[in-house]
Amino acid sequence: MATHRSAKKRHVQSLRRRARNNLVEKTVRGAVRKLRDAKVAGSKELPQLFHDAERLLRKAASKGAMHKRTVSRTVSRLAKLAAR
Repeated sequence: MATHRSAKKRHVQSLRRRARNNLVEKTVRGAVRKLRDAKVAGSKELPQLFHDAERLLRKAASKGAMHKRTVSRTVSRLAKLAAR
């Protein structure tokens, strides 16, 4: 466990950041799942769901919660899925 005041502060910051990143990733997973389920169900809302999922993914990448290339790869796969 941290003993210095600065190390304690860094630990608290890392916990806060971790909680925020987990929330962002959970939200993104939900949007992607919604898109995949809509595709299976043959829903007409695919373009809007794709737009929402892409927006969340790109935002997560810009905030540093997810890696840029991971997001790019995921968006590409979702775009192919939505286009079929």
